[in-house]
Amino acid sequence: MFRAPKFRLAVIAIVGGALAVYILKSIGLKPIFLAATAVGWRGFTILCLYQLGLFVLLGTAWHVLLPASCHSRAPVFIWARMVRDATSELLPFSHLGGIVLGARAAISHGVQQPVAFASIVTDVTTEMLAQIAFTAVGIVILTTSTPHNSMTFPISSTAAFGLATIVLCCAAFVAFQRYGRTLTTKLISRLFRAPRQSPNWQQVISRRLYRRPAKVGLSVLFHCGGWVASALSTWIALSLMGVHAHIWPVLALESLVCAVRSTAFLVPNGLGVQEVAYAAIAPLFGIGAEMGLAVSVLKRARDVAVGLPILLLWQRSESRNFLAYKSVAARRAGQGT
Repeated sequence: MFRAPKFRLAVIAIVGGALAVYILKSIGLKPIFLAATAVGWRGFTILCLYQLGLFVLLGTAWHVLLPASCHSRAPVFIWARMVRDATSELLPFSHLGGIVLGARAAISHGVQQPVAFASIVTDVTTEMLAQIAFTAVGIVILTTSTPHNSMTFPISSTAAFGLATIVLCCAAFVAFQRYGRTLTTKLISRLFRAPRQSPNWQQVISRRLYRRPAKVGLSVLFHCGGWVASALSTWIALSLMGVHAHIWPVLALESLVCAVRSTAFLVPNGLGVQEVAYAAIAPLFGIGAEMGLAVSVLKRARDVAVGLPILLLWQRSESRNFLAYKSVAARRAGQGT
């Protein structure tokens, strides 16, 4: 017997994969392959190293939310962000799965459970606020600075729908943090070991984080920088492939692709959706569809090259923590007898 949610997730993933294959074949595998391999190993290494630098920015956006009294170290949150993104991009989980494992990675490095969970939820909120601004800029560039054709309206409409989706999700997420105490407590109890704090510990810390608007605003600014930096990585990839594009159209391209992916958040890893978005949107900015698909292929390869070692290191760390926990539990059991 299949569990319904898992079965639906598998069906969605298969459909997305089939769509990606169809798009690749319809445009032609050879031009896409030639464009993607034009960067060479040196260029691909640059893209991977750039992604690691981006993790520093995103981890810092999470870390700045915490008060000084937590005595937290930025490298812990950078590592936890790496685990979160590697999980979301490589494993067949929803973004919620990445968030949970990112929090677990922080907890395993000494961050208290309530601090880890409350701060990562707040970090997700500030990231969504930054994406709203990023997507809005992309829509403005598309509608005001590019020649209109038959694809302009469908793309801009989809992007606008994606923007509305992000806004609604952000509003629902904030409402959930504020009013969903009972559901939040049950969810945390299932995802983590039973906490020793009172049932409302997560809400108390979350309210404390939001009472520091300067830190929240700083986190939003760091995430805005992260979104712009992700667009810059696309510009670098295109440059390595010999495509000389201006940074503003590339920024709009990246923001619109992210908006389209947001409308299909149920599709694991955006499989197929990302490829269709790059192929459809890139020509609006004078970039060939095959080049857009090549960028998508490079990003998928980069995610594997960077994310796989991260997941292996994380799994090794989790195994050590589990063995240490079992050892302590067995020792206590022995003392009890």
